[in-house]
Amino acid sequence: MPKKEEEMMDDGDKGKYKPKKWKQVSPNELKQMAPQERSKYMAYEEPPKHVAEAMAKTKTRLVELKKQQKKKNDSLPMEEELDKEKHSKLIGQLKAAEARNRLRVMRLRYQANRAEEVKHLIACQPTSLKAVRLQALVPPYPESVSASDTLDSLQRERVETILEDERGLTINRDLS
Repeated sequence: MPKKEEEMMDDGDKGKYKPKKWKQVSPNELKQMAPQERSKYMAYEEPPKHVAEAMAKTKTRLVELKKQQKKKNDSLPMEEELDKEKHSKLIGQLKAAEARNRLRVMRLRYQANRAEEVKHLIACQPTSLKAVRLQALVPPYPESVSASDTLDSLQRERVETILEDERGLTINRDLS
């Protein structure tokens, strides 16, 4: 191994890279350096003893905490996992129901406000004829149109006759 690589390696760290400053600077030169240059140089200095001890304690504490969490997660029996899954599913269903309810309330509030505004517009018309026209064109409450079939049997028969007429004899008219 070349000499520089040997200096970079530390026997205690099992071949781990350890940064090292190659240029030795006197304390007087260090004071004269610009702040950015000084911080670059000081980044390769060994931390003070109290800082190194605090770093080591923190590292060991984090490793122990990770072990405890892993042990805690591994020790859950299947029943508890199933219960947790059911509980989270139930919470999801409750949240979805609450969201649907919020949407329903918002829709009802919007419809009530719209109806109020339309009624106000109708009431503010200068003549009753204009008010009746506006009410016919813009009803205060939307008419509920159901998705079911609105045709009676006679209308349905007429529609089917028109649909079955391939040559268009039923509806073709000469408008000249």
